[in-house]
Amino acid sequence: MRVVLFGPPGAGKGTQAGRLQEAFGIPQLSTGDMLRQAVAEGSELGRKADSIMKSGQLVPDTVMVDMIAERIGKSDCGKGFILDGFPRTRAQAEALDLMLNSKNLRLDKVLEIKVDEQAIVERITGRFACATCGASYHDQFNAPKVKDTCDFCGGHSFLRRPDDNADTIRARLRAYHEQTEPVLPYYADKGILLQVNGLRPIDQVTQDIRIHLLNGNS
Repeated sequence: MRVVLFGPPGAGKGTQAGRLQEAFGIPQLSTGDMLRQAVAEGSELGRKADSIMKSGQLVPDTVMVDMIAERIGKSDCGKGFILDGFPRTRAQAEALDLMLNSKNLRLDKVLEIKVDEQAIVERITGRFACATCGASYHDQFNAPKVKDTCDFCGGHSFLRRPDDNADTIRARLRAYHEQTEPVLPYYADKGILLQVNGLRPIDQVTQDIRIHLLNGNS
């Protein structure tokens, strides 16, 4: 099963992608991770991307598509993959389709996790983590059982990401709405776009996704 995962920052894509990996035995492919791995391995594409990034430029779509093509040729993608972070534009979506067609492959489903903007702001601004063991918490939804004490290691020091603030989050959401959401009609026209309500409990979202992917219902 070859799936593209969409959703604004804070929609829970990472959590759900991890569960999809386990359920279907297919890897999550993050373009950011692929770039870092290619650079670290010193592959031809990695060296090319590294040179471009060091010059302060964006990695061209052609390089990104070539990198995805190389990655999906590895054995762990034999049963499919979950693509996260690409495509972000219609041109990228078309380039991805052309590459897959050249391999006699196609995307099976494109999944959008829909979440209300205010809910996302509340989700992200409330996040914090244990400074000792990294356990994740939330002011409203997942506070430590004992105030100021980590449930796992007993630590008393916690951290919040400096960019987990309302202004930064709203800017990231605007970028998603302006740059990435316009790609969705392209897949809707192909009849492969599925949507799930990301505001439901995490386990219910997982169940909804599995039902939609298996049945193909939007």
